[in-house]
Amino acid sequence: MTYLSRIRINPLRAESRKLLSNPRALHGAVQGGLPGPQDAERVLWRMDADDPHRPHLFVLTRSRPDWTRLVEQAGWPDAGGEHAAIRDYTPLLGQIAVGREFAFRLTASPVQNTPAPQKPTPAQAAHIAADTDGKRRGFRLGHRTAAAQLDWFLTRTGRWGFDVPASRTDPAAPGLVPSPPDSDHVGQSGRALRDPNPRREVRITSRNRHSFKKNGNGPHVVFHTATFEGRLRITDPSAFTARLLDGIGPSKAYGCGLLTLAPLAGRKD
Repeated sequence: MTYLSRIRINPLRAESRKLLSNPRALHGAVQGGLPGPQDAERVLWRMDADDPHRPHLFVLTRSRPDWTRLVEQAGWPDAGGEHAAIRDYTPLLGQIAVGREFAFRLTASPVQNTPAPQKPTPAQAAHIAADTDGKRRGFRLGHRTAAAQLDWFLTRTGRWGFDVPASRTDPAAPGLVPSPPDSDHVGQSGRALRDPNPRREVRITSRNRHSFKKNGNGPHVVFHTATFEGRLRITDPSAFTARLLDGIGPSKAYGCGLLTLAPLAGRKD
């Protein structure tokens, strides 16, 4: 089975501040809630801290977790309410079908592969210099601008089993004349052509740069993240289910890749 958990985090506690600032430490805390050996299964997690006073940790696991220790160290153990909600993921997976639409949220690490960075780090420069036979693998570099991150997302949704519908716009109010179309989108008849890149039902709600040392004293890890929110429509249930369970993009151990769904506002199905 698969389980989706939501844990309330108390940002005022010392352990919570450590976890909120260090993805490596939070990865260790998440692994500590599983019954098997460390890294025995693929775990996806995401820290949602939109409200800095009430952050929530979401975790997707294959085995049923126990978050007692995490709640005691970084949660609200003496407060009322549900400290760690654990839900069976099977009912949601049963709703996956072609054409079905959901609201979604995803924190990912958009990257590109390049054989020669413009400004290589000392370690990258050493790898380039040591490449004498031309068989060196390319370097994975993070996209740093919002435009590049959004393009990374939209150009990959098809392989992930969904698309993002074009934004819905209301017709102009009576008496208002729409602005003339761009000349690049006007045909020989003078009629406006369909915009080849219409606005989509997605936006980036946060962007962050993370930097820490792996295993405490290991190599320096730096990656960029973007959180996407919007509306999606399923096109390939098999590919979409795989991405729900296995995650999207790199840096999954550090809080990236978990795609979560919610019913669209105003819809009952």
